[in-house]
Amino acid sequence: MAKYLLLKHYRGAPAPVNNVPMDQWSQDEITAHIQYMNDFADKLRSTGEFVDGQALAQEGAWVRYDGEGRPPVTDGPFAETKDLIAGWMIIDTDSYERALELAGELSAAPGKDGKPIHEWLEIRPFYGNAPTITE
Repeated sequence: MAKYLLLKHYRGAPAPVNNVPMDQWSQDEITAHIQYMNDFADKLRSTGEFVDGQALAQEGAWVRYDGEGRPPVTDGPFAETKDLIAGWMIIDTDSYERALELAGELSAAPGKDGKPIHEWLEIRPFYGNAPTITE
């Protein structure tokens, strides 16, 4: 089995078909979207393909080491992850093709007016082992 990270983006990906921001959805539409995500995760739990998943809060900051005895530096000149990544799911599948199939199904979560979002998801394989550097 191979693990894949499915990333849901706020922006940075091509626009989804049902491109209405969540802050313009009704509470019922938000509830239906979350229920779809939970049902999808439960389905993958039953097949042994679900590893973990979370929605991310918009709060957050960039942090980096700034040298011995100095406090960490926060923020920077880059787009913040909180503006880009809405959530993630880790799946463990038998093949890349199965991972694509599941990502496509997840992309169909309902949005505004109960219509599928058809959002673009980023799919990234995990390294089985740390990459080795050859010289």
